Amino acid sequence: MPGWLKVLLIVAIIIVLLVVGVIGVGVVWFVRNKDAMIARAKEITDDGQKFGKNSDNQGCVNEGISRYKQEPGFTNLISTSIFMQVCLDASRPTPGFW
Repeated sequence: MPGWLKVLLIVAIIIVLLVVGVIGVGVVWFVRNKDAMIARAKEITDDGQKFGKNSDNQGCVNEGISRYKQEPGFTNLISTSIFMQVCLDASRPTPGFW
């Protein structure tokens, strides 16, 4: 077997092992954190419904922007998106909003 083929096989095996390792770490992290993520999603959904029942569409958008500005970042972007969707569904229409 030529030397270049051995190197190529070793590199391919290392890449496969790294991919499997990253997937394994991701699965372990998800299993350990899924209950907290589900609880947080329920909390955000409840907040959105409560806020939306007492507000209009524009109020939901303003509150969503305010929440994101308090703590910008990827995970808060997801939380804010969930809040705004639930809030908009529960809120009164704002004339000319859409």
